[in-house]
Amino acid sequence: MDNLIAKFESLGLVPAKAKEAAGNKKLAPTLDSIIDATGKTDFDKSTGMLLYMLATTVSKDKTPHAEYIAKAISTGRITLTEQLSAATKFCARSDPTTDEKAFDDACGVGIVVSEQEIADNVRSVIESTKDTLLKERYRGQGKVLGMVKKVPDLRWADSGKVKSAFDAQILALLGPKDERDDPAAAKKAAAAAKKAAADATAKPNTSAAKEAPKPKKWEPASLEGMFAEGDISRLHKAGENPQIRPEIMEEHLRATKGEVITRFPPEPNGFLHIGHAKAINVNFGYARAHGGTCNLRYDDTNPEAEEQEYVDSILETVRWLGFEPDKILYSSDYFQQLYELAVKMIEKGLGYICHCTQEEMKKNRGGEERGPRVACEHRDRPVAESLAEFQKMKEGRYAPHKATLRMKIDLENGNPQMWDPIAYRVLFSTHHRTGDEWCIYPTYDFAHCLCDSIENITHSLCTTEFILSRESYYWLCDAVEVYKPVQWEYGRLSVTNTILSKRKLLKLREKGFIMSLDDPRLYSLPALRRRGVPPQAINAFVRELGVTTSKSTIDVVRLENHIRDCLNEIAPRVMAILNPVKVVLENLPEAHFEEIELPFKPRDSSFGTHKVPFTRVLYIDASDFREVDSADYYRLAPNKTVGLQGIAHPIMCTEVRKNADGSIAELVCRYLNEDKQSKPKTFIQWIADCPRAGSPVRLDEVRIFDPLFKHADPCDESVVPGGYLSDVNTDSLKVANGAIAETGFWEVIKRYAATAAGKEELGKHNLESIRVQFMRIGYFTLDKDSELSVSDIEGDNISNAKIVMNRIVTLKEDSKKEA
Repeated sequence: MDNLIAKFESLGLVPAKAKEAAGNKKLAPTLDSIIDATGKTDFDKSTGMLLYMLATTVSKDKTPHAEYIAKAISTGRITLTEQLSAATKFCARSDPTTDEKAFDDACGVGIVVSEQEIADNVRSVIESTKDTLLKERYRGQGKVLGMVKKVPDLRWADSGKVKSAFDAQILALLGPKDERDDPAAAKKAAAAAKKAAADATAKPNTSAAKEAPKPKKWEPASLEGMFAEGDISRLHKAGENPQIRPEIMEEHLRATKGEVITRFPPEPNGFLHIGHAKAINVNFGYARAHGGTCNLRYDDTNPEAEEQEYVDSILETVRWLGFEPDKILYSSDYFQQLYELAVKMIEKGLGYICHCTQEEMKKNRGGEERGPRVACEHRDRPVAESLAEFQKMKEGRYAPHKATLRMKIDLENGNPQMWDPIAYRVLFSTHHRTGDEWCIYPTYDFAHCLCDSIENITHSLCTTEFILSRESYYWLCDAVEVYKPVQWEYGRLSVTNTILSKRKLLKLREKGFIMSLDDPRLYSLPALRRRGVPPQAINAFVRELGVTTSKSTIDVVRLENHIRDCLNEIAPRVMAILNPVKVVLENLPEAHFEEIELPFKPRDSSFGTHKVPFTRVLYIDASDFREVDSADYYRLAPNKTVGLQGIAHPIMCTEVRKNADGSIAELVCRYLNEDKQSKPKTFIQWIADCPRAGSPVRLDEVRIFDPLFKHADPCDESVVPGGYLSDVNTDSLKVANGAIAETGFWEVIKRYAATAAGKEELGKHNLESIRVQFMRIGYFTLDKDSELSVSDIEGDNISNAKIVMNRIVTLKEDSKKEA
């Protein structure tokens, strides 16, 4: 092994990387033979890296003529990663030794793109997109870089030099990044603007200051930008994936006309979660970015776990996120075709019926210790016998686990996925679509790649836990001689402070820790929707992270920041009070009534205004009053003044009246409208008691949600030794009864119901699109437990409504959250 390590170090690999490569049973012999093919023992760094890259991309029977490519690298004919990619594609379909000129032409051998040519082409693209770049700034550069990479004259340019030229010209156009490109800096600028405005109002006689800049609007990353950089930007074009026979590709191209076709293939056995949001954006987004189509295909091959509720929810969720499937399909659509392909596999001697128990299969595969593998005693049974046994399985003559169809692949392969995986098993369960027509069902390993093939999928995009399945995916397509898509894996997405396992969620419900599987404290997509999270915020979160092969667990704070920034843009502001205290303005007449016009969003006239009543009796929140004043307290206290939001004059508390139990019955205050008063140090919320104007709007429940778990990873036993159930935050839901809102809230509901889209959603009882900011409290939406009809809204029948509110997110990030 020491010799191999030294040999690999000659490529420029650092010792640790060379040792890792030498210990890789699959990579080491490939890399060794590639180095030997060059006839050299010393390499410059760029040549060594290309040889290493070749070794990591070739595989048995997939990349013929790898040694020829290695020699082309070592002699300087292949110098770029783009040329290496073209070389492997050429060799997959042609023999380079019979036509070296065709190889050179296909790989750009001898073509040199000068730095001036690179700069000119980059400049041309940037000029054509200048207006968009000036508007979107650095958020739009990913899309433009993708356009640069598609310029034909730059196909054989050094990608590093292209990126350098692009970065330099972007910097010259936009200048260095500033607060417009940095959400955190934008928030600081907004705070500075607010402070400057307050100072200017408080000190009108000071010299005029410069107008404070407006805070930058939330502009999420583009969908196209997800695919402009990284490995996913270099995936094959439709038609470039090699097939076992050329006529298979010819038939595929006749059917697809060279278009990109992807699919999103969820199992209908549960609600989609935050990780699926990335999968949806990747699959639908990649197709959209390349002018193609994406199918929604339900992987419904396990009737024991599937329910129509989940089928309906998945489609609704995909549409909620803003995507529309080109076709809605099911693996069960192909049960007959899959059965026929299974028969073909057996007839070719590549499948057999096995009667081993699960324990016996595991032992034959080497057991827990991964020891020597042993062929099943049924592996070499005659084809006719396996066909007869498969027919018995189909006829229901075997009980579950008594017979399975297994693929006969390669027990000596280093990949466990190649150790004769199960293709069909017996299940006596009623299928949600096919009923009791079938009692044998294909496994994921058998059905997935063949369904992709039947649908002519060009890019089978999945998460990295399926990376080992790629080899068996290709084997099976070739074994039954059907079109073979390309599988490409990306890292899955998880967030902290939650769990996604359906089994564990059911246990939480059973123990009474959550209300339902769409409880707003969870991170399934229906739960996030119910909480009121806007779909565009979820998409922005996913797109900002990009597409890499790294599995990532992201701090949930990043998602919450996107939610908060999105809601800041779209949510109207209204006053609400969770714990009302009655206030009587003693110097106003009993019948006093004014209408006060308030903006739905200060400094943004596009939201419009609304009117609220101002009367002798009103309510403030209990948190805005103290019986004992202090120097650092600026809200209401006995003999102290405070401002009311939107009201010209402050009030002063003159008396505190109490109930028999000592609680506050009401506050007597004076409205200081007689003499000129200095500006109050703070303003508080208030809501008039004016039934004839519909004020206040009674809120039956206001649900304040906090994180369900105390730690970032509730399943980490080193941090939570008692298990995830012991980590539940039992105070994660607080309910305020008796809360009230100003009439502007009812106006928001009426405006929503007056739109065609709003009326349609209300008719379906989808209420979560009615989102508001309760000032100083948080962002809220209506929960589905509310009772609210279009007729009651249109008829102003507030008393008929039951209003239940969910807090979506706080106004500011909670600094005390568990990291």
